[in-house]
Amino acid sequence: MVDVRRVKLPGVGVLHTFITDDGGKVGVIAHRSGHSDLITFADDEGGPDAAKVSLRLKEDEAHTLAELLGGTQITESLTALDQIPGLSIDWFTVDYEDHIAGQPLGNPADRGIAGLTVVAVVRGESANPAPAHDFRVFPGDTLVVAGSPEKVAKAFAFFRTGEVKPKSLDAPPGG
Repeated sequence: MVDVRRVKLPGVGVLHTFITDDGGKVGVIAHRSGHSDLITFADDEGGPDAAKVSLRLKEDEAHTLAELLGGTQITESLTALDQIPGLSIDWFTVDYEDHIAGQPLGNPADRGIAGLTVVAVVRGESANPAPAHDFRVFPGDTLVVAGSPEKVAKAFAFFRTGEVKPKSLDAPPGG
């Protein structure tokens, strides 16, 4: 577990810092105005020429960076969950000819697939966890879904054709 230190900066916000395994020091200044600064600190041994980095991020940029950095943890957690009996977690990559391409996700329960959850939509290098029902899906997006194997199969059929038809459980949900 990483030890994060928190220091209040009066009139500015809060500084969170931690030391990496290789001895680097990383910090984030969360300003009261909503933006954040991602910073690295030069170590004492680097002398006056040691490189320091400071990057100002708007609030939505900071959230995006947090999602990108947390993406690995999400994937690892989902892999562990996939070992629970009766729970299927699968990925559906949207193609141009798929029914869902260009459409909002909608509510799976409204389509007769109650008990299915779209955990995230991965677009390019960013993840959109717990997307809203009006989140629009595009070709190239990958939908991460969770539910019983039967419901995952129904969802995949709907994503492809616009119809809810259960598939044989002998075939994998993504197949």
